[in-house]
Amino acid sequence: MGKTTGFMEWERELPDKRSVADRLADWREVYANWSEHQARSQAGRCMDCGVPFCNSSMGCPLGNLIPDWNDLVYSGDWEAALSELHATNNFPEFTGRVCPAPCEAACTLNINQDPVAIEMIEKSISERGWEEGWIKPEPPSQRSGKKVAIIGSGPAGLAAAQQLNRAGHLVTVFERDEVIGGLLTLGIPHFKLEKTVVSRRVKQMEDEGVEFRTSTWVGRDYPTDQLKADFHAIVLCGGATVPRDLPVPGRELDGVHFAMDYLKQSNRRNQGAEFGPDDTITAEAKNVVILGGGDTGADCLGTSHRQGALETWQYELLPIPPTERDNDTNPWPQWPMTFRTSSAHEEGGIRDYDILTKRLNGENGKLKSLTAVRVNWEPVANGGRPKMVEVPDSEFTVETELILLAMGFLHGEQGGLLSELGVGFDERGNVATDSNFMTSVDGVFAGGDMQRGQSLVVHAIAGGRRTARGVDAWIMGQTLLPRVTGYVRGGV
Repeated sequence: MGKTTGFMEWERELPDKRSVADRLADWREVYANWSEHQARSQAGRCMDCGVPFCNSSMGCPLGNLIPDWNDLVYSGDWEAALSELHATNNFPEFTGRVCPAPCEAACTLNINQDPVAIEMIEKSISERGWEEGWIKPEPPSQRSGKKVAIIGSGPAGLAAAQQLNRAGHLVTVFERDEVIGGLLTLGIPHFKLEKTVVSRRVKQMEDEGVEFRTSTWVGRDYPTDQLKADFHAIVLCGGATVPRDLPVPGRELDGVHFAMDYLKQSNRRNQGAEFGPDDTITAEAKNVVILGGGDTGADCLGTSHRQGALETWQYELLPIPPTERDNDTNPWPQWPMTFRTSSAHEEGGIRDYDILTKRLNGENGKLKSLTAVRVNWEPVANGGRPKMVEVPDSEFTVETELILLAMGFLHGEQGGLLSELGVGFDERGNVATDSNFMTSVDGVFAGGDMQRGQSLVVHAIAGGRRTARGVDAWIMGQTLLPRVTGYVRGGV
C-alpha cells in the first residue's frame, strides 16, 4: 500500500496530454511525464485493501507486485521499486504504455471510486530506471552450453529470450522482418510507443549475450532441418498473424487493406523506409473507413489523422457498449465491458455501431464507396448469443478511397515452419501445448499469441516467461526461473 488515507486525500490524476494540434503535427507519444510529487501521491492512493485483486489472475497476467512498488514509490525508494517491478515484468516500459490496465479494473478502489493509476506509475518507475542508469545488462554468471532458438521477436519472444539467456543458455532470436520487436516496433504506432523505447531494451539484451538475426524467415531462409540440428530447443513465438478477412463483393478492389499492412508500412516510413507511389498505403487526402472498433482500429484512426485524412469513419458490427458496467452480469473485479475513448478518438473521426458491410463499390478496379446496413441484436431464449437482424430500409453508402480491415486475428500461420515441424493445433487453430508449453513435438515449445491466440502485450510477456520456464526445466531437469503467478493459460 501507499499512504493509509491516501485514497481519501488525493483524487486519481493522469499525466497531461499534449494538445491535439501539437500531437497531430508529429508522431511523438501523447502523454507528458509526471512530476515526482504527482507520481508519489498517485502511488500513495494504493490502499490497505487486504486482498489486492490488482495482481490476481483477473488483474495482472504477470502477477506484478503492485502494492509493493506503489508503497516504495510513495516512500521515494525508486530503485527498490524498479527491482520489485522487474521481478515479474521484463519490459515495464512497454506495458506502462500500451497495456489496457486490467489491474486498474480489478483495483479495490474501482468498486466505488477511480482506481489507482497503476499503469502510469509503472511507466514512471521504468523511465526513472533508464534515466538513473539502474537498468543495465545482466549477463549470466555461467553458461549451460545449451542452445535455444526463439522464432519471433515480439513481446513473447523477447521475454522468453531474456529469461532463457539469464538462465545461462545460448539464445538466438530469429526475426523475419528487418527490425527486432514484432508488433512493438512495426504494429503499434509511434504515438503510443516510440521506437527508441524498444531499441534500448534490445540493446540491453544484446549486451547480455542474446543474438538477434533479422530478415531471416525460418523455414525459408533458414531451413527447418538445420534449425532442429543446430539447437537443443526451439520456442515458437511468431504471434497470431492471420487476420480476419471481409468476404463481401468488392473485397478485391484497390484501396482495401488489412490494418496491420497499413500500420506496418506507416511505421516503416516513419523510420525512413521509402515506397513507390503504387505501393504506398496512405490516408492523405482520402476519406477513410476503418472496420473494427478495437485497439487496432484506434491505431489506424490515429495514424490516418497524422497522415492527413479528409474524414474518417470507424464502424463496429457489435452494439455500442454501456457507459457503466452491469454489476449483475459484469461485476467487479472482472474487466468492465464499457464504452472507452482513446487518444485517437479525441482527435476526431466518426464512430458508429451496429453496422454490417454488404459490399464495396469501385470503378476501374479502384475503391469508391462502401455500402452497409444497420443491424439489431435480438435476445435468444435460454441465454444464447443474440441474433443479428438487419434493420429494414437502413442501407446507406459512404464514399471512401481507403478501407482498413481491423477485425482481429485468427491464429498463427500454420504452413511453412509449423507444418514442417509437425506441431499440433487446438480447436481455434493455435499451436497446442501441454502444461509446460511444449508442443506435440519433443523439444519444440510455443508461447504468446501463437499459443494463446490474439491477446494483449502483457499476456504475451507472461506467456513468454512461462514458456521459458518450461524450456529451462526440460533442458536442465529443474528450473530456478520464477513462476508467473497471475497468468491463466488459454482464452483471450
